[in-house]
Amino acid sequence: MQKRRTGRIAAAAIGVSLLVAACGSSTTTTTTTPTTAAGATTTSGASTATTVATGGSTAVTTATSGSTATSGSTATSGSTATSGVSAASTPIPTGVKCSGVTLAFLGALSGDNGALGKNMINGASIAIDQFNAANPGCQVKFDTTYDSQGDPTQATPLATTIANDKSIIGLIGPAFSGETKATMPTFETAGLPMITPGATNALLSTHGWKMFHRILANDDKQAPGVVQLITGTIKGTKVGVIDDASDYGKGLAASVRKGLGKLDVVDATIDPKAADYSSAVTAMKDAGVDTVFYGGYYAEAAKMVQQLRDAGVKATFVSGDGSLDVGFINNAGKASEGTYLSATGAPPDVNPAFAEKFLAKFKVKPTLYSPEAYDSANVFLAGIAAGKVTRADLATFVSAYDAAGITKHIKFDATGEPAGSAVFYTLVTGGKLVSKGLVPS
Repeated sequence: MQKRRTGRIAAAAIGVSLLVAACGSSTTTTTTTPTTAAGATTTSGASTATTVATGGSTAVTTATSGSTATSGSTATSGSTATSGVSAASTPIPTGVKCSGVTLAFLGALSGDNGALGKNMINGASIAIDQFNAANPGCQVKFDTTYDSQGDPTQATPLATTIANDKSIIGLIGPAFSGETKATMPTFETAGLPMITPGATNALLSTHGWKMFHRILANDDKQAPGVVQLITGTIKGTKVGVIDDASDYGKGLAASVRKGLGKLDVVDATIDPKAADYSSAVTAMKDAGVDTVFYGGYYAEAAKMVQQLRDAGVKATFVSGDGSLDVGFINNAGKASEGTYLSATGAPPDVNPAFAEKFLAKFKVKPTLYSPEAYDSANVFLAGIAAGKVTRADLATFVSAYDAAGITKHIKFDATGEPAGSAVFYTLVTGGKLVSKGLVPS
């Protein structure tokens, strides 16, 4: 997302991952059952992962599986999507010793789009709670006091405060693309490694920042999936493309416009702080579009679809991961029905064990970016377990990370981009977000 992959991907067998423990020996056996996106069916049997740590140094996790997972969700066009989500459980290291170690989060916790930041904090909290419970000699603090409201101007001084706190050795976030762009020079200068679970603007990885990492694919990967959704599943022929002028919304919308190529496309841009979006709504109505794509966040997306429906525009409404939150439905009401929402983020129910722990702690099911935040936290925690408790050492560890997460196999390229790609989509049905799996190719 910023503030934030088309294709048929075969389910991968879980491979071999390495986790280095800082001290103490332990033996842990973790049994996992491969999972896929919602509605998926799994064939072949469960896979078993066994972790053995020897001499307090290296833990080797070996998983055997002949399983393949095939999504049972069928798109409107009749195509069937195949899920490629990795479902490995991340082994929890034990016997780790450390002191004065802090991870922090920066993102929106209040305001119109605060739910997205809370999703991330909650996911990361599951990982940190597990680690701390297993390691009484290494209690990692999670500082979640930095509420940017997703606003780059508010995020900038918070970034300085984070950078000046030497106990903070890793940052989960920033959550949104605009605030990431504004704050990365500060984190780069401070040598503070960060992993964003949600900032997806494609240009973020082009600045040469060594501290920059993101756990999910960027908007240039999401856009082809959106285009395939519009042209293949929805079968749109006259499309309106609206953006909110933010780094995330404008970037994603531009990539979608480019992908739609020779289709009849009507463009519009809104001021998200405006009371109404009548100019964009009128442009869509006058053009007679059959599909509208909106690049932006859920609060404004809800207003947009409401105003479109009030104006009599019946076009299918499509938006990206910035709108994929129950807040979109809560704000838009019946106007949200039949909306298509895309995301490079994994479905919240990607891993049953994680979902169970999340529900037990927060009394709600996981939501968008919660699994990515969980994976992000676990990358940092693996580094801490390996004794990498300075910013410089942890940054080197993160850049070289290569192990399974619950959303995918996690490995970063030289620009901080994750390996692999996939685009999922969700349909608003009966007032609920219903995961449909990967966008059919």
